[in-house]
Amino acid sequence: MGFATANMNLGDSRSNNKVKKDEELDAVQAGCWMKLRFLGSCMSPRPKVDSSVSGSSTQLEESKSSNDTSREQTVAPVMSSSSTSDAESTPSTPKVTEELKIASQLRKFSFNELKTATRSFRSDNLLGEGGFGCVYKGWVSENGSASVKPGSGITVAVKTLNHDGLQGHKEWLAEVNYLGDLLHPNLVKLIGYCIEGDQRLLVYEFMPRGSLENHLFRRSLPLPWSIRLKIALGAAKGLAFLHEEAERPVIYRDFKSSNILLDTEYNSKLSDFGLAKDGPEGDKTHVSTRVMGTYGYAAPEYVMTGHLTSKSDVYSFGVVLLEMLSGRRSMDKTRPNGEHNLVEWARPYLRDRRRFYRLIDPRLEGRFSIRGAQKAIQLAARCLSRDAKGRPLMSEVVEILKPLPDLKDMACSSSYFLALQAERPSSNLAIRNGAKEEVALLERSHSVLNTPNGPQLASPRQNFILQSPKH
Repeated sequence: MGFATANMNLGDSRSNNKVKKDEELDAVQAGCWMKLRFLGSCMSPRPKVDSSVSGSSTQLEESKSSNDTSREQTVAPVMSSSSTSDAESTPSTPKVTEELKIASQLRKFSFNELKTATRSFRSDNLLGEGGFGCVYKGWVSENGSASVKPGSGITVAVKTLNHDGLQGHKEWLAEVNYLGDLLHPNLVKLIGYCIEGDQRLLVYEFMPRGSLENHLFRRSLPLPWSIRLKIALGAAKGLAFLHEEAERPVIYRDFKSSNILLDTEYNSKLSDFGLAKDGPEGDKTHVSTRVMGTYGYAAPEYVMTGHLTSKSDVYSFGVVLLEMLSGRRSMDKTRPNGEHNLVEWARPYLRDRRRFYRLIDPRLEGRFSIRGAQKAIQLAARCLSRDAKGRPLMSEVVEILKPLPDLKDMACSSSYFLALQAERPSSNLAIRNGAKEEVALLERSHSVLNTPNGPQLASPRQNFILQSPKH
C-alpha cells in the first residue's frame, strides 16, 4: 500500500548552512511521503487498465511497495493451499455492499470532490506511489467533504487504487473496515473514502514528517537518540492497542519502518492496514493465511508455516527496534557478506553485554544512554526470540520502553566508551567531517520534544562505568 512508504524531509536547525540547505529542500518537498521512483507511471485514476497487469496468479504474494525495492525485499513466499484460509481466497467479483462496513465517523467523498481537492491529481501534488496506487496531497473543508483552496481547511493525503486486480480492492476494504473502527493516538486517522463506480480512494490525515524509514536512512543528519526511543514507544503503544485493547484483537502483519508515520512532534502512528487480520478467537492459537509481508521483517515461523499470531508482530517490532538502534536496514545487500540480514548480523551482539556498542548507530557519536541502549537491546533480543512463546506481549514492551527516553547517562561522557570508539576508524572520520556538531544542532532543535526543560546531556567530566543494567 503506497502511502505507508512515505518519504518527506523537514529540517529544523537554523544555524548551520548544511541544515539550511536541508530546510530549503524540505520546503520544496513538503508533504512528500515517498521516494518518487515511478513518477512517469503514476497518472490520474483511470477506469480501465489491461487486465494482464493483475498478479493474482503468481506464486509470490507481494505486499505493498517499499521506498526502495533494491534495498527492501517486499515479497514473502506463498505457502501451500493447506495453510491458506478461506477468508484469504480471492472473490470472483467484489461484493462491495456486503464487504464494506462503514463507520459513522467517516466522511464519504465524491470522486469529483477529491479530484478538485488534489487539483485534478496534478503531478506537483503527487506525494508518491506504491503497490496500492498513487498518493496525492489535497485540501478539504474541516468538517464536510468539499474541497478548499491550498493552505485552508485541512491538509489530507488522498490515496488512489490502481485498477490492477481484486487484491487491491481487498486491501482497500481492509483499510476502511479496520481504520474506520479503530481509533487510537498511535494509529493514522482515516478521514473518509470514495467508492464511485470502479473508483476506490481513501482520505487520511496528513503526516508532515513522513515515515520513520525516511528519517533513519535518507536524511543527512542522524535521528537523535531520544527521538528514536519516543518513536519506538509510540509504535509499541499502537501494536499493544491492536493486540490487547481493541474490541476484536487485530494482527497488523506488515509492521516495518516505512509503515510508521510521524507528525510534527515525532509522534508515531501506524499506517497501511491492508494486510491486517483478525486475531484467533476461542481456543484457536493462530490464524492460517497466505504468507504476505516484507522480507527481513516477517517472523520465521510465519514464513515457514503460514501460522499468524500476535507474536508475529512482536518479532517485526524487534526488527524495527534494531533498525532504530543500529541505523541499518533490515535487509541491505550493499553491505559486506554476512551483514545483509540485520537480525542475523546482530544476533552475536544481542546477548553480549560487553560488545553491545557495536549495535549502536555510529553516527550518534556516543550521544545515547548506556543503560537505555542496553535495556533496548535486551528487549530487541526478546522480541526476536526464535521461539514465539518467548517473545513478550506488546503491553510489556511499552512498560519497558517508557523510562528509556529520559535516561541521561550519555556514552559520550564515558571514558570507557570513548576508548572503545577510538579503536573504530569510522568514528574518527565522522568527527573530521563535522558529524558530531551537526548532531548536536539537531538535538538542540528537538529539545522541546524530550523533556520540559530540554535534553540534559551528562556533564563532560562525569564518567560512567559500562555495566549491565539492574533488573
